Amino acid sequence: MEILKGIKNIIFDLGGVLLNIDPKKTIEAFGQLGMEQLIGDKGLTYDHDVFYLMEQGKITPEEFRNGVRELLPGKVTDDEIDAAWTAMLLDFPKVRVELVQKLRKHFKIYLFSNTNAIHVLKYQDIFRKQHSFEVSSLFGKDFHSNEIGFRKPSAESFQEIIRLSGIHPEESLFIDDSLQNVEGAIACGLKGFWLEPGQKIEEILQKYL
Repeated sequence: MEILKGIKNIIFDLGGVLLNIDPKKTIEAFGQLGMEQLIGDKGLTYDHDVFYLMEQGKITPEEFRNGVRELLPGKVTDDEIDAAWTAMLLDFPKVRVELVQKLRKHFKIYLFSNTNAIHVLKYQDIFRKQHSFEVSSLFGKDFHSNEIGFRKPSAESFQEIIRLSGIHPEESLFIDDSLQNVEGAIACGLKGFWLEPGQKIEEILQKYL
C-alpha cells in the first residue's frame, strides 16, 4: 500500500482512529450538570484552561475536578464529573484490534494521544472489559500528552515522541483524524495520513485484515 511505502513505524492516534468516540455525549453530560457549552477546537472539547491543563498533565485529577466545579452552578461529586468527562469514550472494535495485531508483524507500532489521566484509566478499562487483555500490549510504547507534557499539534510534542521512541521520522507514519495534528507531524519530518470524516482505519489498511 502506497501510504506504507518505506515505512517501518506507525504511530496511531487513539480517539476516532482506534477507539470509537462521541464527544457530544460529554458535552451533553456536562450540560446536564449545568455547564454552559464552551466548545473549542473541532467542537470536541470545552474551551477552558482546565481542560487543556489536564491534557498537558499540569494539574492533577483532583485539581481538574475542582476546576470543573467552578464552571458548574450546583454541587457535583467526583464520580459525576468523571462520568460526564468520560462519556465520550465508547468502544474498541474487534476488527481494529486485529488490524493492529497484524501490523505488529511488519511494523513497530506506537500510540500518541492527546488525553488525560482520567481518560487513560477509563479507556484502558473499556479495552480490558471488551478484549480481556491490556491495550498497552498492542504498542511498543504508548504516549499520552498528559505524561509527556505536550499536546498535539505542537512541534514539541512530536519532537518528544521521536526522541523517546528513537524512531527515524522519515520512516514513520503518523495517523490521526485531525488534519491540524497531521500537519504538525509532517512539519516535524514524520509522514502523515489524515483519516478524514467517515473513513475507517480498517478500510484504509484493509490489505492487512
